Amino acid sequence: MPSKPAPIKKAAKKEPAKKEEKAPEPAPAPEPAPEPAPAEAAPAPAEAEAAPAEAAPAEGDAAAPAAEEPKAPTPPPADEPTSAPVDLFVEDKNDTSVTIIWSQPETIGVTGLDGYTIEVCKEGTEDWKAVNEDLQKSCRYVIKNLTTGDRLKIRVVAVNAGGRSPPVALPEAVLVKEVADRPKVRLPRFLRQRYVAYVGDKINLTIPFTGKPKPVVSWIKNGAPLDTKRVNIRSTDRDSILFIRASERDDSGVYEMCVKVEDFEDKASLTLQIVELPGPPASVKIADTWGFNVALEWTPPSDNGNTEITGYTIQKADKKTGDWFTVLDHYHRLNATISDLIMGNTYKFRVFSENKCGISEEAAVTKTEATIQKTGIDYKPPDYKEHDFSEAPKFTTSLSDRSTTVGYSTKLLCSVRGHPKPKIEWMKNQMIIGDDPKFRQITVQGICSLEIRKPGNFDGGVYTCRAKNDHGESTVSCKLEVKQPVIADAEKK
Repeated sequence: MPSKPAPIKKAAKKEPAKKEEKAPEPAPAPEPAPEPAPAEAAPAPAEAEAAPAEAAPAEGDAAAPAAEEPKAPTPPPADEPTSAPVDLFVEDKNDTSVTIIWSQPETIGVTGLDGYTIEVCKEGTEDWKAVNEDLQKSCRYVIKNLTTGDRLKIRVVAVNAGGRSPPVALPEAVLVKEVADRPKVRLPRFLRQRYVAYVGDKINLTIPFTGKPKPVVSWIKNGAPLDTKRVNIRSTDRDSILFIRASERDDSGVYEMCVKVEDFEDKASLTLQIVELPGPPASVKIADTWGFNVALEWTPPSDNGNTEITGYTIQKADKKTGDWFTVLDHYHRLNATISDLIMGNTYKFRVFSENKCGISEEAAVTKTEATIQKTGIDYKPPDYKEHDFSEAPKFTTSLSDRSTTVGYSTKLLCSVRGHPKPKIEWMKNQMIIGDDPKFRQITVQGICSLEIRKPGNFDGGVYTCRAKNDHGESTVSCKLEVKQPVIADAEKK
């Protein structure tokens, strides 16, 4: 019985050799691989068969890979951590937090990068503690809830499947304190010059500033502390507000604002001027009177309203009426001459002061009066030679010949001039008409008219108008023709 299995094993081992001879056929090549029992039972013959295969490589290129397949696969490389992060530095800090940023490691590897762990410890110790529970994905982190004044060492470690990378640490410990930013007052442009307001106005001025940490703001007026009963100051992190509810002249002055951060400070000043109407001139007098003129002189007011005087207004009043009239306004001198006064009248004068707020409520009045005396001049009217307007009558418009129809009234017209006023007479055929009711004679402003009422067959002829005065006479004539009315043939039958 034991002799029978031996040839079977030999036969089994001969089959791969025959198949190796048939290497050009790609399909049967992988069949011997799944037979592990024969390979384990006779390793020596397998090695012997591999040797002739190596000795005869010329049989074909496919035989070489078939011989290498039995080699064990190369194991994957072990997981390795990344290199240390780089460029770690502090981006910002304040009294309770520190912001850091860094760059990713130069060498990451095939396992990639899972995130970062940020660790801190106090200066002088090595008790490193992670401040982030979860891995930080980005290259920036804000370490919060710190104690002001502590000095901390900070480092960052990269983490992946291979473990922790070497840490990168800040070269020096960080002091937990806000970085001081030099303070600066940003005074608005309109406050760089004198700020003028009227008495009673509300003052509300906002002056911005910068600085870190929050600057300490202080105000003074004319070098002395502010009167908090009159002026209210309210400051924030970014500006300071000066507020006066109802300004008075005593609020005028130079206000100085100072902002301070540690040993740094900045100052800015503004000038506030509260103005009102001026008072009247101190005095006014009549310096001289001559002809129709009066010379006045006055002195500036004792109260200018906290601003310069811009001019004066001068008025006069006649003693008879007492009404005041302005003779000069916006006048800049302290003397003036009032002219064109009326002879025989007595005048008083008053002067008002003016500034940028307006004209003073009261005026300075002259204590004396100025009377314009009458001069002894006798009026002699000139001798004028009276013009002689005497003139003989002259017809300016003559009579025109006319024709009329029986029964239809007609009118003759002409015009005449002369001085003295000439007498007008109408004549028919050289016979004066007189007061004949058939004729109506009218003369107005030299226009002469003669109306002939319903003339008959015998009213035709030559009519003459004669004008006569002391210097002569003149006549004008015309011819009047009276026609029979035309009767139609039908009416005659």
